[in-house]
Amino acid sequence: MNHAGLRLGIDLGGTKVEAAVVAADGSVVARSRGPNPGHYDGLLGTVAGLVHAVEAEVGQRLERIGAGVPGSVSPVDGAMRNANSVWLNGRHLREDLERTLGRPVRLANDANCMALSEAIDGAGADARVVFAVILGTGCGGGLVVDRRLWEGRNGVAGEWGHTALPWMREDELPGTRCWCGRANCIETYLSGSGLERDFREATGEAVKAAEIIGRAREGDPDAAAALSRHRDRLARALSGVVNLLDPDVFVIAGGLSNVPEILDGMQDAMRPYVFSDRLTTPVRRAVHGDSSGVRGAAWLWPLD
Repeated sequence: MNHAGLRLGIDLGGTKVEAAVVAADGSVVARSRGPNPGHYDGLLGTVAGLVHAVEAEVGQRLERIGAGVPGSVSPVDGAMRNANSVWLNGRHLREDLERTLGRPVRLANDANCMALSEAIDGAGADARVVFAVILGTGCGGGLVVDRRLWEGRNGVAGEWGHTALPWMREDELPGTRCWCGRANCIETYLSGSGLERDFREATGEAVKAAEIIGRAREGDPDAAAALSRHRDRLARALSGVVNLLDPDVFVIAGGLSNVPEILDGMQDAMRPYVFSDRLTTPVRRAVHGDSSGVRGAAWLWPLD
């Protein structure tokens, strides 16, 4: 195989690492995954092994490599920051990956990579301004304008998960602490662990998110109430973005995006919170699912 348009994307997930070769038409032509070792030197070795595997599959060395990472790169010194895999923070990951792989590497936040993938040829391909959200183990956001990432002056545009949940209700106060050190971050409510915490606080029972969803479908009133609270919080959180940015479309990814009890009819749920006489912003599920992160990492190299 010899395609000039091939790009290589790497997705550094909390539990797994993936490398994939993406063709100019967006198709994934080679893919390899492995567990995240949970420590820095092991991660560099894992990435090198996965890159070698996919390059062997396509039969060529690729010079355009992008990586989606938790957290972001500081514009001050180029070190990692804000990663919930805290052992990455303070490390010069881009430089270390370039040294390990022997070629240039572009880095971006993993939610930004998902947003880019969906804006180029996914659920937001027909829109100029795309705000994308991951509702999974964590909770992140990314902003794409005219098919290019908008990372902002300080490199934190789209850090939606670490803004405060808007319009807090009396029964939600005083709220909860986030791992980032602040209180009432959207991530603490809208992640899968946030759903679990909410159910535990309401019932005293520790139950995984999947079981809460299953119980709600079987008619359990406590589980149904937890999903209803989750849905309203998501509506408030997205409405805050409309009032500030007013994007053309929301794209939702992550495990909880597949729960219709939460996502279906979200536009109607948002209307009471939007400062407008109308709301026509579509809320769509991501088209590329688990592949969005690694595809978006590859798209960090411009299409032209």
